Amino acid sequence: MSANLSTIAYIGAIILFILSLGGLSTPVTARRGNLYGIIGMTLAVLASVFGPRVTLAGIPWIVGAMVVGGSIGLVAARRVQMTQMPELVALMHSLVGLAACLVGFASYIDTSIVFSGAEKAIHELEIYVGIYIGAVTFSGSVIAFGKLSGKIGGKPMLLPARHWLNLIGALLVIYSAWAFLQAKTPADGATALAVMTVIGLLFGIHMVMAIGGADMPVVVSMLNSYSGWAAAATGFMLSNDLLIVVGALVGSSGAILSYIMCRAMNRNFISVIAGGFGTAGGTVVAKADGQPAGEVIAISAVETAELLREAKNVIIVPGYGMAVAQAQHTVYEITRLLREKGVNVRFGIHPVAGRMPGHMNVLLAEAKVPYDIVMEMDELNGDFPGTDVSIVIGANDIVNPSAEDDPGSPIAGMPVLEVWKAKTSIVMKRSMASGYAGVDNPLFYKDNNRMLFGDAKKMLDEVLAALKA
Repeated sequence: MSANLSTIAYIGAIILFILSLGGLSTPVTARRGNLYGIIGMTLAVLASVFGPRVTLAGIPWIVGAMVVGGSIGLVAARRVQMTQMPELVALMHSLVGLAACLVGFASYIDTSIVFSGAEKAIHELEIYVGIYIGAVTFSGSVIAFGKLSGKIGGKPMLLPARHWLNLIGALLVIYSAWAFLQAKTPADGATALAVMTVIGLLFGIHMVMAIGGADMPVVVSMLNSYSGWAAAATGFMLSNDLLIVVGALVGSSGAILSYIMCRAMNRNFISVIAGGFGTAGGTVVAKADGQPAGEVIAISAVETAELLREAKNVIIVPGYGMAVAQAQHTVYEITRLLREKGVNVRFGIHPVAGRMPGHMNVLLAEAKVPYDIVMEMDELNGDFPGTDVSIVIGANDIVNPSAEDDPGSPIAGMPVLEVWKAKTSIVMKRSMASGYAGVDNPLFYKDNNRMLFGDAKKMLDEVLAALKA
């Protein structure tokens, strides 16, 4: 393939990637956006493999690597459950960071291209920045994978004088950059790179370990942004315009998403990075004297079905518990049955519901829930006073009244779905354990609230059977 044809293919791929991002902005066009992305990536890979910079001798190695990588990706896509998607995404981010590190070191030891003067300094700076971003992305994403999969606790690890440690690390990175650019021999430069890489890996670990469970959705989007900038840095090292543009697209879109997520949680982005919010979760909420924080009113599946049968307006708020129980298909069947009976059923989605942005939207789309009844928090919050029944399926922090009523709460100011304003609210939980943020939820003890305890899938199956009876 000639250089001109390769450039045209790159431009076509870039256009398709932009169309893909635009399509992924709404559930209605998401499938088309995915198709654009697949076509664009196929075009980009073909243009790279058969481009002028790849020799015939190198093609078998590239094809072999693609077969191995593609096989692993295919197996992962078929085996990974939707509930495991957040940790899979974090793991994929780590691979992008690792690739940036490896490409950076390979570019440094590559002697086939010799630079001099300002061009040499610019190239070395590209290598340095690319490896550092890649190292932070790699280690941070691995820790995020551990937290999201439950292998590492959600409680933030707050080291003494952690901000001073970060400052010292930043100064060492800057000094290593100066030493790297001033290195007289390749060995001296490699030493500076190794020191910086270790600091970058440690910073990525420290940064994500210090972030509490409630902020993990922001971490996922933040690492998505980091992986984009790592890819862009790789593009600079390889003089590949496509990687630069695509990396910038991913990096900027991830940064915008992180900002949106922080606004949805009433959190400052810097405070999220600084860490310190959220606990390991799973503790039973209690008052200072050790007694329960209030009395709850339990409800059965049959009684829940009766309330739904008599309702005219119903709002369902899904959470991570629905994902864990894989109850989305039963939720769809209940929704379909209620709508056939003339009940106005809608879904309220909080921006940080689940463990990653759009987690609940994907689950509901998988279950064939109509897009037009899946609404954002801002669209529905004003409708709860006129709602007969609001059902919370496995959510906790996003429906916590303390965010509005308790200035001393760790989640004070965070916008939440005001389910307690409905005539009757029903919360589905396995137990009275706290949510991922480990914060007390007064919703459970309100007079108009009912608790439906048990596995969400099992309880919803019973509700569906009672509705059909």
